[in-house]
Order: sequence, then C-alpha cells, then structure tokens
Amino acid sequence: MYEVYSDLHVHIGRSENGKPIKITAARSLNFANIAKECYERKGINLVGVIDCASPYVIEDIGKFLKNGDAYELEKGGIIYKNEVCIILGSEVETSETREDGKKGSAHNLCYFPHLSDIKNFSSELSHHLKNITLSTQRTDLSGYDLVDMVERYNGVLVPAHCFTPYKSYYGNCTDSLKKIFKEKYDRIYAIELGLSSDTYLADEISELEGKTFLTNSDAHSLPRIAREYNKMEMEDINFEEFVKVLKREDGRKIVANYGLDPKLGKYHRTYCEVCGKQIPGKAPVTKCDTCDSRNITMGVFDRIEIIKDKPESKSPKFRPEYVYQIPLTFIPGVGPKAIDKLLKQFGTEMTVLHKLSNDDIEAAVRR
Repeated sequence: MYEVYSDLHVHIGRSENGKPIKITAARSLNFANIAKECYERKGINLVGVIDCASPYVIEDIGKFLKNGDAYELEKGGIIYKNEVCIILGSEVETSETREDGKKGSAHNLCYFPHLSDIKNFSSELSHHLKNITLSTQRTDLSGYDLVDMVERYNGVLVPAHCFTPYKSYYGNCTDSLKKIFKEKYDRIYAIELGLSSDTYLADEISELEGKTFLTNSDAHSLPRIAREYNKMEMEDINFEEFVKVLKREDGRKIVANYGLDPKLGKYHRTYCEVCGKQIPGKAPVTKCDTCDSRNITMGVFDRIEIIKDKPESKSPKFRPEYVYQIPLTFIPGVGPKAIDKLLKQFGTEMTVLHKLSNDDIEAAVRR
C-alpha cells in the first residue's frame, strides 16, 4: 500500500480548440493542462475530470492518448507520465420530485474506467438533455434512474456537494438519500461533502454512517485544483483501486480528508438575498436579522440542523481524520511568485504542504 493524493472533481472550461464546456470555468482548464498541472505543480496522483462526456472532450482525450505521454490502463484510468491517473467522469444534473410535489435538482459525479465506456454513456445521456457538449446540463433523469445508467457502462455514481443549497440532494431535493435511491441506496458507496461542510456536520445524519466521504475541489481554474483533496491508501493508481477505496475493500481506504473550515464556505450559513450577507444566530435561521426579509438561501449548517437525526456528531470507527487546511493560494502574502519559488525548490504543492515546516516555507519565500 502507498499513499495517494486525489482530487476527484475538476472541471474543463474549454476544449483544445476553444469550444465552451463549463461556461463558468477558466479557458485554460482543458484536459491536457489539468494532467500537466497535477503532475508538475500540484502533486495530485489521482484526478477526476468530470466533463468527459462532452464529445469535444472525448475528441481531446483521443488526441491526448496519441501524444506518447499517456495511455489507458486495463484496470481503468489514463496514466500520464507514469505518475498521474486521470479518472474519466461526468457531472450530471438530475431532476427530482420532492415530497411536497415541487421540483428539485441535484448534481452527481459519475466515474468510468475507460474511454469507450464514457463514449457509450455520452451517447445515451445525449437523449436526456438538450446539449451534450456542455457540462452539467439539466437532464430528465432522476438519481434513481441514473444509477442504473452509470452502471450499465461499468461506472460508479457519487452524489456531488451533497448539502449546498443549489443543485444537491440534501440542499433542495430531500431530507434523506434513501428516499431518492430506495433499494439502490447500498450501491451508493460515497458522497462528496462540498466546500461548506465537513465530516463532523455530515456525521450528524445516521444514514451516512456507512458511506465514504470525499473532499474535492470542484475546481473552476487550474490554481483551484486541490483546494480540497483526499489522501488514500491504494496498491496502485487505477479505476479498480479507486472503487475499492470508495467501498473500503481489501485495506484500501481514505486515510485523511483535507478541506477548508466550513465556516469559510460561501454557503455555510443562511444568506440574505436582499442585504447580501450571511445571517448569524441560532440555526435554522428563517429570516434576516437586519431587514426581516424571508428572501433567504438556506445555508449548509442551517439545513443540517433541520434534517439531522443524531443528538451529536459521532463518526464511525473507519472515518478518517478531517484536516482543516488552507491552500497555498489562500495564505496572505503568498502570491504567485512566492508559490513559483516554493515549487521550483521543493517540487509540488503536496510536498510543500505535507513535508515542509513553516520555517522551511518562510526561508524559501524570503530568498
């Protein structure tokens, strides 16, 4: 077993020839640049690129495999320079009917072992949305139906940023994932926590006690890759090993989740749309303490206060440590030039964050 750093939620902004994929993501985010950034600067060994169902990206991947630096693995994934394994994924927005009859929508991370699998998935998915070339388009599928579709092409489904107020299951669809997935719930091995949550908040919900938690960046630019990430124990870097980590099989597991303190997250507390500020006070907040407006967006902390069913957060024994960590790009006074100095001297961000002391970092930056 050896330790692997992973970020399983990275977007593509544009294709190699400039076609839009994720409109809100940076133009520099393309498949080749993500692989290069993880290898040269981040030190991420396992990266999930989750816009690979776009035909434009599929075309780019085909070209990428011909340049000699990367190849497909029999056990799934694409290896780049023998150090970075790229997991091909698709973020899919499902349509859910809530118990009150209103509509909700949720994002799902769908991961596949081979390029042929995601090609076939893309072909079927194109019949359930308006524009298959763009990322995360609303589909007419429910999560319940999507599980079967993903597994038809040898994939695995992970609910994305589960608690955020927009586009998530707990955020605007349901108070229970079991109500969505029903008898298929055991085929959901993991959930993604999202930037405004952490292990301790999620473990106030009993139905999540058996699920693996992922902390990913949801990166919309190259510097944001590994803003949040996981440390895993694996025998090798490939799709099969990744799925074993999610299932916690044969000793494979996540040994640490690294993320920002949820209090720093945009959606941690309820937000007043009139005043433009987070609303303090005992959760759950129902109106603004400044203007009395009820035009509010429910925050993650407040939402969990409503749906939790445990008197206190108690994690299962297998749950790894959640480490509050500030990325290099968030540290005051550490700008792009300072980061370039550190990486030139020590290699990658993972080396800087995990193997250097504060004195080492300070000395290098001052030179």
